[in-house]
Amino acid sequence: MLVLLPPSEGKAASGRGAALKPESLSLPGLAEARAAVLDELVELCSADEDKARDVLGLSEGLRGEIAKNAQLRTAGTRPAGEIYTGVLYDALDLAALSDQARRRARRSLLVFSGLWGAVRIDDRIPSYRCSMGVKLPGLGALGAHWRGPMASVLPEAAGDGLVLDLRSSAYTTAWRPRGEVAGRTATVRVLHAQLDEATGVEKRSVVSHFNKATKGRIVRSLLESGSSPADPAELVEALRDLGHVVEAEPPAKPGKAWALDVVVREIH
Repeated sequence: MLVLLPPSEGKAASGRGAALKPESLSLPGLAEARAAVLDELVELCSADEDKARDVLGLSEGLRGEIAKNAQLRTAGTRPAGEIYTGVLYDALDLAALSDQARRRARRSLLVFSGLWGAVRIDDRIPSYRCSMGVKLPGLGALGAHWRGPMASVLPEAAGDGLVLDLRSSAYTTAWRPRGEVAGRTATVRVLHAQLDEATGVEKRSVVSHFNKATKGRIVRSLLESGSSPADPAELVEALRDLGHVVEAEPPAKPGKAWALDVVVREIH
């Protein structure tokens, strides 16, 4: 099983470990594309703070992120699973996983990134600020920049098993499963079900903040259970066995991803 995760906008501070070693990162087929983004991002943030803030879409209060980017080559690093924070990662709580679940996380979790393309949770990276929606002056839109390298690298990373795609829309621009891989891919939408007291009818709405928390809990429950669904149909059954309310139908055409709705009645 390969689980595709979005990064977090906010990140923990860089560690005190050794500086970045790009050659040590997973998915070496992305190395050239990573070097191109890293070079331009460091140059941009070292030269003109105002221009960099505009390109990166940062508020005045986040100006300090520019200096952080300028020092990416020399800053300390820590595992990506510690760098990424926020609602999804709080719910996933990697640090508290059992040893067996942690080993499964190392094998199965892949975090997408505007700067790195995608990394595994044990890849050591510095803290940075660069979303997939950024358009760098030289390279252009990062989603488009990553599309070619991802198309050759990600199908191999997916192997022949289930792909659980929990990314936000900005990060799907870098890679969309195609053909046979798409047929064993499942996406997840989280719906909040509430009873309308006036009509007695249950109404459902798409949630945002709680969408991330629910996805984090889903991944955690799969990792801790040791469940290894081989395809989307088995994933639906595994999630139901773990207590999640899941609604899904096979796609109408072969080679299309399954769309799963996870229904929650309490949001937290």
